[in-house]
Amino acid sequence: MKELLLSEYKPVSQCVTKETHITKAKFKVIDIHEHMGKLVLGDNYQDQYDLIQYEQELKRLNVHHVVNLDGVWGHEFTKMMKHTEDLKHMISTFVWIDVSKIDEPDFSEQVKTHLHEAYAKGARGIKMWKVISLNQKDRAGNYIRTDDDRLQVVYETAAELNIPILIHIADPVAFFLPIDETNERYEELGENPDWAFGKPDQYSFQELMEMQDNMIRKNPKTNFIVAHFGSYAENLAHVAQRLDQFPNMYIDIAARIAELGRVPYSSREFFLKYSNRILYGTDCTPINLRAHHKYFRFLETYDEYFEYQEEGEEPGQGRWRIYGIGLPDEVLKDVYYRNACKLLNLDINQFE
Repeated sequence: MKELLLSEYKPVSQCVTKETHITKAKFKVIDIHEHMGKLVLGDNYQDQYDLIQYEQELKRLNVHHVVNLDGVWGHEFTKMMKHTEDLKHMISTFVWIDVSKIDEPDFSEQVKTHLHEAYAKGARGIKMWKVISLNQKDRAGNYIRTDDDRLQVVYETAAELNIPILIHIADPVAFFLPIDETNERYEELGENPDWAFGKPDQYSFQELMEMQDNMIRKNPKTNFIVAHFGSYAENLAHVAQRLDQFPNMYIDIAARIAELGRVPYSSREFFLKYSNRILYGTDCTPINLRAHHKYFRFLETYDEYFEYQEEGEEPGQGRWRIYGIGLPDEVLKDVYYRNACKLLNLDINQFE
């Protein structure tokens, strides 16, 4: 028998299973996690898609509102708000915080002024990204903790304005582990070596989780949407414990159906219990909305052992397939739009 490299091994399943082709969601959808700007698409994002075509494609999917997480700040924020002006009825843009100025004596006032001005210009939430604790340092050479007291102004101002903070703190656990034969995302990390963390001077996954807990605990009046299923889709018991402990914590499912779909029994039970705390999100961009079909299939059907990614998108997150969790209508409505309407202060009658 011929020996193969792992990269050459592409088994074709012989399982014959039901295939449900869903072209649009059963109910209207709010995608709480999309990227329309430079973070994913680069500086020339405006030239890469047509907004009218984007709107039409969303409507065909039954997606009627999206959160654009790429507001940035300053000139970039103004540029993004102008870019999306014609679709402001269906796009809520979240603004960023420039933490590079965290050591400046007037940082707190800068942030407060920035957030109030951004809100006046249309920002409807705040996005905080993993680079804050995993890449960015203060003048003392320390990585900036998300529970740093200097960031309290962000959380307090969000509560004052009654806008949510969507925060991406950690990546999958495997990204913090040795890249060896035991790492289930070995191929993905091989293709994206900069996604590997756990360097000696970086915070560990557990330290990031402790920061996350501290941040939410210290700010009970602030609504936090912890992206990517509360940062720990591999451990539903951990996430459930936090949702029980923190009534101001919400989670989205963006880029995590691969994790959730491989434990369908536990996932379905989790969705049924916490339906009022889970938000639909995909991590899509206007130039690729294909992932929505997989998300609809995962949430709405009992289909078995199907690919969680589109054909040609290799190596993926890991060598497994997923199962649908067949959620009941009332739970779907919570996840698809009800919870997002509450957090974004949208008129729910638009979606019923």
